[in-house]
Amino acid sequence: MKILLIQTAFIGDVVLASPLIENLASSPSHHSIDFLLRSGNENLFENHPKLNKVIIWDKKKGKIVNLLKTIKTIRQSRYDIVINLHRFFSSGLISFFSGAAQKRGFKSNPFSFCYTLKIRHILDEKKHEVDRNLELIKDIVEIRTRRPVLYPTANDLGSVKRFKNKTYVCVAPASIWFTKQFPKEKWLEFIKTIKGKTIYLLGALTDNDLCEWLRIHSNSVEVNNLSGKLSFLESTALMRDATMNFVNDSAPLHLASSVNAPVTVIFCSTIPAFGFGPLSDDSTIVETQEKLDCRPCGLHGFNKCPRGHFNCAKTIEIIQLNTALAKGNK
Repeated sequence: MKILLIQTAFIGDVVLASPLIENLASSPSHHSIDFLLRSGNENLFENHPKLNKVIIWDKKKGKIVNLLKTIKTIRQSRYDIVINLHRFFSSGLISFFSGAAQKRGFKSNPFSFCYTLKIRHILDEKKHEVDRNLELIKDIVEIRTRRPVLYPTANDLGSVKRFKNKTYVCVAPASIWFTKQFPKEKWLEFIKTIKGKTIYLLGALTDNDLCEWLRIHSNSVEVNNLSGKLSFLESTALMRDATMNFVNDSAPLHLASSVNAPVTVIFCSTIPAFGFGPLSDDSTIVETQEKLDCRPCGLHGFNKCPRGHFNCAKTIEIIQLNTALAKGNK
């Protein structure tokens, strides 16, 4: 049976779709699985052992023209089932014109009227996002795993081997949303408390200014700025063997979960109950201990604190991170 998965959102959402691949691939029905992604995320599934093909939609250049080309490619592939994890117009349009006998997705998609199976995507049920996604296939396969899984290649592992000659921790300090990002001054305060370990600062090229600021102001040769220097899978390969990874509620959190790496996630304006928390066996959640009537203020966060104080981040104590670090030392 030919199956197409669609998730054209950002990195974290794509990683959280990977349990569907694992469960479909383990089915005795021997499904052939393709995955439609937005351009820029394809590295996540480079040489993936359980995918037949990755289809890329470039949403930045010639979005409409490339959308029509993508629809044509999908129609020609004659899929039996299309599973759309994305809840917005463009992916719904792709599903509608796919020609698949079965179309599955969430009711909130504008094209859900064409789905043969549709479920509600509700954040207040305290389900993890992977569980919401897996609802779309539980009637056709046995659900055997719910943890995201990525497969760093031998080249990825070889590329970061030189960074593993010392005990180290990884810190991914950035987020695209201001209110989901632990303040840089707080990150710096924490980094200065780390002794006897190499520290690798991870992020995209756009995070370089923040990571370089932390490196310079740490006044430590043990702090290394790797932002923009590693691919997604190389970063994942490095995170896998860290004694602890410190992240915001953002994509690096899910990269850590995908290789069952130890992870400490800081929730500022968002909360774990939204269903995007860590899934590694060794996971720690850090959040303010204050009772704030303004938290959470939104699902994705904002470019600035709506109340102007950002107390959901500023009231987090560094000792909370130190406790997580100490746990990783054991």
